[in-house]
Amino acid sequence: MSYKRLENKEKIVLNLSIELYLQTGKAVSSSCLAQRMDNIISSATIRNILAELEKESYLYQPHPSAGRIPTDKGIRFYVNNILDYTHHDWQEEVKIGSDDLLVNSGGLDRLLLQVSQILASNSDNLAFVLSPHISQINFNQVKLIKLKDNKVMIVLFSTFNLVQTEIFATKILFSQTELDQAAQYINQNFRGKNLSFVRDYLFRELPKLKLKYEDLIDKLIPLLRSYPSPEEEENRIFLQGTARLLDKAELFDFQKLKCLFQNLEEKANLARLLSDLISLERVRVVLGSELKMPEIADCCLILSHYGDRRQVLGSLGIIGPKRLPYERIIPLVDQVARHLTSTISSLESGVGR
Repeated sequence: MSYKRLENKEKIVLNLSIELYLQTGKAVSSSCLAQRMDNIISSATIRNILAELEKESYLYQPHPSAGRIPTDKGIRFYVNNILDYTHHDWQEEVKIGSDDLLVNSGGLDRLLLQVSQILASNSDNLAFVLSPHISQINFNQVKLIKLKDNKVMIVLFSTFNLVQTEIFATKILFSQTELDQAAQYINQNFRGKNLSFVRDYLFRELPKLKLKYEDLIDKLIPLLRSYPSPEEEENRIFLQGTARLLDKAELFDFQKLKCLFQNLEEKANLARLLSDLISLERVRVVLGSELKMPEIADCCLILSHYGDRRQVLGSLGIIGPKRLPYERIIPLVDQVARHLTSTISSLESGVGR
């Protein structure tokens, strides 16, 4: 029995079984289902349907006299129904005021931190926001600042008028004058592009450019070689609401929860996982068991992407137990993602349009 082959009565019984389980955490009986449906379908018919759904691995029975509990396959069917219900006006579900995202501080990190706090407080779960690689952000202006120990700070003023900074080590020593010259060349020739584009362009056009800018290119190329490639960069991740998972400890296997918190402490591992899950779907729901990672098998991830008018910058969402109020959390993640995208897009200066 595939998803498509489920009959209408089977879909009703399955969806209601999962809704009741998500609300109560208890196995659902045929008599309870019949009562909730005002006996429109008899208990005997419901028992037959439950047996068939169990046979097809949508539900399981903990012991012979118990009701049924949804499997991950059953939860996936339920979630897909919500995601497919595209005509539902999700805007009505969650209210985010226009003043909730304050951008006058000028920092992208500050904005993303606010978003993670909004998600955590509204979902009562662990919220995350994945920051974009600085090399992928289109810029109005770049500054390069010399620090001690052969380190350089990049200060990037994005096309959406927020600031991002990063520090990296260089293999050779640069003076501030040389860094100023490099930044001036980048700003004059690549405004509206991103550093990844600059790097690729300069490496590709190196023979031609050396004829015209030999002294500058001799310095700029080692600087770009010192800077990590996009594949080597690590996303920054903002987490809020970690303690909220502890309040739901009974919904997790203790050892798995312990492993999850170890992953949260090692943010780079979590950031890599979430970066791999970025997609163009409006909202994506991933059950932990679908990732083949035992430590998050009891979890569910609900995520979406954000960006500006031209590119996806990162992802955001929540991590919680599989017993989530999906009908409320999915619209929440969707609306926060669109609100952040709208905020960033409204700040754009129009470079490169």
